[in-house]
Amino acid sequence: MKSINKKNINKFIKAIILITFLLSCNQVYIPKAESKISNENLNKTLDLHAMAIKYDEIVQNDLYTPIDTYNGDLTGYVADCPLCGGRLGCTGEDVLTNRITTHNDNDYGIVKIVASSKNLPCGSIIQFSLPTVSNEKIIAIVLDGGVIGTSIDLLVDNEEYAKSNIGRKQISYDVLRLGYER
Repeated sequence: MKSINKKNINKFIKAIILITFLLSCNQVYIPKAESKISNENLNKTLDLHAMAIKYDEIVQNDLYTPIDTYNGDLTGYVADCPLCGGRLGCTGEDVLTNRITTHNDNDYGIVKIVASSKNLPCGSIIQFSLPTVSNEKIIAIVLDGGVIGTSIDLLVDNEEYAKSNIGRKQISYDVLRLGYER
């Protein structure tokens, strides 16, 4: 029995020496207790209506986030002006006969029509303020050309309205969409 005790004591001492050595080398692997998380909630329904509302809100916010901002002159023009052909340059639509000054856009709804230079391609959406025309911000689509630089022309019903409410004003406008795709 004495020999069994000596063997156990020797093993114990060797184990303590080994543990002491490993601890001093910082190479000891001490397994950590694993913990598992479980979800016992069986009610996994989603509020799809709330998700759809949030998605629409995100899309709307993105639609009205400016891509760029320009400064330029704003003037008003009518379809029968001396240099106008009565048709929109981008769509060919007859605005002289139909007396159209707005356009129904898939993303922005009913918007005003403006003419721009080639800086803004056809289908671009801009937003600007003009208190003499509207108390709210005006959203317009580029459907005509013939303007120089960063200036824009707002299509209106008659020349008198263009002179009295718009004239020539320096404005800053935001580009919300460049061309027909955002």
